[in-house]
Amino acid sequence: MIIQDILTSLEKIAPLSLQESYDNAGLITGNAGWQCTGIITTLDATEDVVKEAIEKNCNLIVAHHPIVFGGLKKITGSNYVEQTIITAIKNDIAIYAIHTNLDNVLQGVNGKIADKLGLVNRKILQPKNNSLKKLFTFVPLAHAEKVRNAIFAAGGGQISNYSECSFNTSGSGTFKAGESTHPFVGKIGERHTEDEIKIEVIFPSWLEKAVYHAMIAAHPYEEVAHDIIALENTNTLIGSGIVGELPNFTNEQAFLQNIKENFYLSVIKHTALTGKPVQKVALCGGAGSFLIGAAIAAGADFYISSDIKYHEFFDANGRLVIADIGHYESEQFTIDLLFEVLTEKFPNFAVLKTGVNTNPVQYF
Repeated sequence: MIIQDILTSLEKIAPLSLQESYDNAGLITGNAGWQCTGIITTLDATEDVVKEAIEKNCNLIVAHHPIVFGGLKKITGSNYVEQTIITAIKNDIAIYAIHTNLDNVLQGVNGKIADKLGLVNRKILQPKNNSLKKLFTFVPLAHAEKVRNAIFAAGGGQISNYSECSFNTSGSGTFKAGESTHPFVGKIGERHTEDEIKIEVIFPSWLEKAVYHAMIAAHPYEEVAHDIIALENTNTLIGSGIVGELPNFTNEQAFLQNIKENFYLSVIKHTALTGKPVQKVALCGGAGSFLIGAAIAAGADFYISSDIKYHEFFDANGRLVIADIGHYESEQFTIDLLFEVLTEKFPNFAVLKTGVNTNPVQYF
């Protein structure tokens, strides 16, 4: 198996186009054309993890955090980033980062946190706009079902939890085939009228090539009339954070204890308790202070994240409890998530979880 096969599988779950503008997800070192000898999943691709990969004969590290965020002007080994890159390159170790693109899908990093908390009725806390497009095409009646099915199979027609969504309008299309054409119906040089179906389908923007080529392959016409337009609609399956509900109400102290036990915490930084029962919970793995307002607007009783600054804790203002559980601690189960995804897709291939604790923060 080549590394590209593995990356293609990961990018179907979390397309690179979903990463934030500041991010550096994707292949950072190595060559996608290499034969893969094994995979190690990790939160951080540190030098110790690279050495672990060498020892275990794994030439692909799939990490959540990119080891390189900005450009490197020199690679002299003067810091941990440069040391890691040098060791990886010298030993032909490929490092792949799946970062904010995995944060921005419902079953990604935040979905794994929601699993640990037992949340139900989950939704994206802050959905993304401008990530949807719509395809219009015109198909003769007898071929409409074939074209629709091809578009659906390529990922078109998904609206929230509904699939195979389309709108279809009957009408008449006209055309006159010119010289050197090979019309499916009609005669060269004569105007032809054909009973057609106008098919309208919404799809995620990153699937445009797949949806377009599926439509073309299934369509009987030599020249396929179609339009693709960008939409400003909100994509409820893509975005930052998650909000969900506990199956049953609980009190704040019991919920804090539940978090400590499930995330192996010795301490939780949090705002004053409100004295209200807890059921609706918002969360964001990693640095999530930018979603405090969204958690309040969603009516959450608790907001769980990390890297909250002192003054940002004041934003709770008695409306909810903000709990900072630590950056590594909030995302630690991403290692398991990546392991589970890859072993399910490649059950007969060597996929390992790192044994290195890469958390740079210690507690006394």
